[in-house]
Amino acid sequence: MYLEKRVSKSQMLPLRGQRYHIHSWGEADGDRPLLVMMHGWMDVGASFQFVIDAFSRDHHVIAPDWRGYGLTQGPATDNYWFADYLGDLDQLLDHFSPGRPVDLVGHSMGGNVVMTYAGVRPRRIRRLINLEGFGMPRTRPEDAPKRMARWLDELQALASGKMDLRAYDDISGVARRLMKTNRRLSQDKADWLARHWSRQNDKGQWEILGDPAHKVINPYLTRLEETLELYRSIEAPVMMVEASDNELGTWYRGKFTMEEFHERLQSVRDLRLEHVADAGHMLHHDQPERLAQLIEDFIA
Repeated sequence: MYLEKRVSKSQMLPLRGQRYHIHSWGEADGDRPLLVMMHGWMDVGASFQFVIDAFSRDHHVIAPDWRGYGLTQGPATDNYWFADYLGDLDQLLDHFSPGRPVDLVGHSMGGNVVMTYAGVRPRRIRRLINLEGFGMPRTRPEDAPKRMARWLDELQALASGKMDLRAYDDISGVARRLMKTNRRLSQDKADWLARHWSRQNDKGQWEILGDPAHKVINPYLTRLEETLELYRSIEAPVMMVEASDNELGTWYRGKFTMEEFHERLQSVRDLRLEHVADAGHMLHHDQPERLAQLIEDFIA
């Protein structure tokens, strides 16, 4: 089993009708900004443990579980709205770093959230780090009817139980699932992550700590013009980190390419682009030492 070098503290925070679960490492330091790390889709805040252990020095870090993930608790819902992540993040920062800019990291979905948030609240961010948060393919008005219909269909599928997540008979099954998804993940890290990524239910099975409602598509279209305007509004220096084996082409099958994403990034006024070798989408698991070095260099 993986042994943490820096052990996190756990706390619950009432926030916007949720009971937010937050991991924290280190202590507040008046000389250094708070480092905030936001996880991606179907992940948890504890997922950053390997990077935090790889830092060369102690930092004051928080890594919340987004609503509908991990140990964060909230009212039952059958879908999630992107704007709610912005509202949650805004109040999280006001609670943990009132009146002072933070260094903000987001992975995947979390990367999309922090890029948007930095355009909306530019003065709340000192340094912004986006880990494989590429955004969504461009949509067109004529896509709206099919998109709305798909949303309705998926709500019905969720209600009938067709979108439920698989439960596993033992914790080793969860670890095997993690290693199947990420071929670079070692057994010790998979065993450690499995206990943060799932919990045992009343039947003795291990359930993934992610609400299946997250699988329901957002009914509204992605408007590229709005995305570019948000990027233009970012004032903080931005570091975009891409893995050598990113999966953008696999996810969207040519509907959204890395070339298109890099074209969007031209709207960011202060950008540093970095690549991590021998890593896939979960680069914070694959190459935590390299990623820790990039983060520390950027926020120094």
